Amino acid sequence: MRQWEHDSEHTMTLDEPGRDMRRHFPRPLSKHHGLGNDFLVALVDSLPLDAAHLASALCDRRRGIGADGLIFGVERPDGGVAMRLLNADGSPAEISGNGLRCLAQAVARRDGRPHLELEVDTPAGVRHCSVHATAEPHTVVVTVDMGVVCPGPDPLVDDLDTTLTGRLGSSRWETADVGNPHLVIEVDEPELVDLAEIGPELEKLFPEGANVHVVTAIGPDEILLRVWERGAGLTEACGSGATAAAWVFNRWGRVGERVVVRMPGGDALVELGAAARLTGPATHVADIVLPGATAGPDDRH
Repeated sequence: MRQWEHDSEHTMTLDEPGRDMRRHFPRPLSKHHGLGNDFLVALVDSLPLDAAHLASALCDRRRGIGADGLIFGVERPDGGVAMRLLNADGSPAEISGNGLRCLAQAVARRDGRPHLELEVDTPAGVRHCSVHATAEPHTVVVTVDMGVVCPGPDPLVDDLDTTLTGRLGSSRWETADVGNPHLVIEVDEPELVDLAEIGPELEKLFPEGANVHVVTAIGPDEILLRVWERGAGLTEACGSGATAAAWVFNRWGRVGERVVVRMPGGDALVELGAAARLTGPATHVADIVLPGATAGPDDRH
């Protein structure tokens, strides 16, 4: 049975991790969450070859450490970082608003800087992060440039309206692309939707899969959102999804350009314009050491 030690410096030691999990792991990890959407972060010089396996092993909540995803922050010569995010199932993701905030906090902590401006290169493009200290222990507020939001992919089926009406009693939906694909569905009561059942079905109706959101407007500048994330399942919050939902509801004339998005894990602020900005907290949970971790050159590319 695994034993955890958690000291006052927020350092966790996993005494007996599986050998496959720790073998040649590049660095100690830190764990962070953005509104309950939790990530393991490793700041590295280059990606390990077995990154997908590491992600699925480490993110396993029963056999590993547990997280919604594993983020590699690959150092760049110009002082920025390249973000490579793997979902809990090992699949790659283009971008994550909450993940960007967690990565930015990890860099700020490493550099000992309470405030930080950081350029992050993602598969969806370069994103700028502004980190600001708060009075709350281990928590910073990060504003992320989420880029230009565009209409998303078309579904692979022609009868999505019929499916949504039959399953959710709603046929109002739209897709959005924030560097990754989203399906935004308007419902009366998001908390009553069985996303664990319908989320996986709807996710697969798009060419590259999609994050699925059930959303309602609760005021002229507020929406309530629940999410099924592609590759991670039910999560407490989704930063790119909050951005996508705010953009869709703004297009529908339901909210303005400054939108508070309320999610099970907490609230985020989305500001719309030529590009979207996402502001929310990132919280450092722990530093994690896998005993025997090494970084052999044969395991890098």
